[in-house]
Amino acid sequence: MSLPPVIASLSRHKLTALLLVLQVSLTCAIVCNVAFMIIHRSEQLHQPSGVAEDELVMIESSDLDQNAQPLVRHTTDLAALRAIPGVTSVAAIDALPFNRNDWSNGIALSKDGTAITSATAFNGTQDELATLGLHLIEGRHFLPDEYIPLDSAHDWAGIDHVSAAIVTRALGQKLFPGQDPLGKTIYAGDGPTRIVGVVDRLTRPHTHEDDSNDYATLFPMLPDTNEIIYVLRTAPQERERVLKQAASVLNRLDENRILQHAQTFTQLRAQYFQHNRTMISLLVAAALGLFAVTAIGIGGLANFWVQQRRRSIGVRRALGATRTDILRYFQGENLLIVSAGIVVGAVLAYALNLALMEYYEQARLPPAYPLACALSLWLLGQLAVLGPALRAAAVPPVIATRSA
Repeated sequence: MSLPPVIASLSRHKLTALLLVLQVSLTCAIVCNVAFMIIHRSEQLHQPSGVAEDELVMIESSDLDQNAQPLVRHTTDLAALRAIPGVTSVAAIDALPFNRNDWSNGIALSKDGTAITSATAFNGTQDELATLGLHLIEGRHFLPDEYIPLDSAHDWAGIDHVSAAIVTRALGQKLFPGQDPLGKTIYAGDGPTRIVGVVDRLTRPHTHEDDSNDYATLFPMLPDTNEIIYVLRTAPQERERVLKQAASVLNRLDENRILQHAQTFTQLRAQYFQHNRTMISLLVAAALGLFAVTAIGIGGLANFWVQQRRRSIGVRRALGATRTDILRYFQGENLLIVSAGIVVGAVLAYALNLALMEYYEQARLPPAYPLACALSLWLLGQLAVLGPALRAAAVPPVIATRSA
């Protein structure tokens, strides 16, 4: 196929061709970013938490007696919960992956140094690691004498005095690239804290769009507020029974409290990602809608041009053009228009991505997405123009004489 005749033909229909190029470019720009968001959010649905998800149940307790002694209350509650048949471990903690209760603080390598990154601080009683099922890959657990109260009465001042910390593998690599973080000193508060252990992973209560989802620390700080999360570990088939018994036990110990969010970790995870699932459905519908509108536009325009060019097509057939020549002409014309739209659309895709990065913490768009979108639009364009092109190829040479 020779390009000059195609370009000459399109130059006589500048506005129509320009509108189709604009439609393709907008579809390319939007679908590229939509596809990236769909894949990214789909990956988040399978974000590993680092805890024994199928074995955990939890219940939040809010003490209504402001004069109660939280540490004493937690000790009593834990002893009673531990006695429930089927419970292998129980802990009182202040946060869980995906529960949105994110207390983050900056981590520096010197007292007056600039924070390298921020990480979620997880605090809990002595059985926290065993209850959550965290995989300690290096170092040790906290010693009994390392635990101190969180000291919530003085704005969580315990972090200024904590001597030991356990960090996630991801955080250790961020703070000490290429080094073993075990034994290193960090500053999460005013005082030095030594890393005594490393866990494989522990996802933060609120996920982020970047690579910081596993930036977490565990401190030997005992939650001392009237609001606490009791987490119980049991066999997967025992979760519902244990959860009901836990609520009954806590109410029997003290009815002057509010129990809420009694659920399994599986339910907690499903609730957290419900928004993502809804968003994925909407984004898929939007992308398919844009593709459908673009296909209709390409097919409609091709039909219009076939009707307008019946005489010229007949003339070409009379001069010796084969059906294959006519078919190639319309397919080549479409390829040229769609390619122009893709080039403009790729530029717009990255411009849109930059805006999403600035305002919505979206990650940078990988080159594979514009390439995949280009291939999809080329295929879509060829399929959309195929019907009109076949009708054009079927125009007999006699049309030239009838139209004369």
